[in-house]
Amino acid sequence: VISGRQTPYKRFDLAIQACTRFKFPLTVVGDGPDNLRLRKMAGKTVTFVGNASDEVIEEEFANAEALIFPNLDDFGITAVEAIASGTPVIAYGKGGALDYVVPGKTGEFFDEPTAVSLADALHRFKMHHWNHSGIATKALLFAPEMFDQQMQDFLKKTLRERKK
Repeated sequence: VISGRQTPYKRFDLAIQACTRFKFPLTVVGDGPDNLRLRKMAGKTVTFVGNASDEVIEEEFANAEALIFPNLDDFGITAVEAIASGTPVIAYGKGGALDYVVPGKTGEFFDEPTAVSLADALHRFKMHHWNHSGIATKALLFAPEMFDQQMQDFLKKTLRERKK
């Protein structure tokens, strides 16, 4: 599955090209200004769902083999949401994905922003057995409660150091 606003910088085209060329199934969730161009390049293994409710997106993530996250993003909440569902992420190996994708554990990386590099990662992905509950545990690092606790710990430490 791939999900989000379909704009050129999100690189949906890479996922569609790779899945079309190598006949991998792909569900495309979302819409956007790039939708028509993406539909034209899609082969028979690619299905477009369009915009979906949060519940449908959660269901798509929970039932997907993986989320493809092909763009360079500073964080990428969509990928973390997929991980929270226990779904591994196949991501471009730059930016925020480096914080939550652990090769062989929570997903795979591809090194170049090309359909061939992504297809190589898809093939590697298929060779692993994925621990879905272990993947979901990784998302807890990004939970609001974890952020609150880390912030409180940081402030306490900073105040202690100022008193010295």
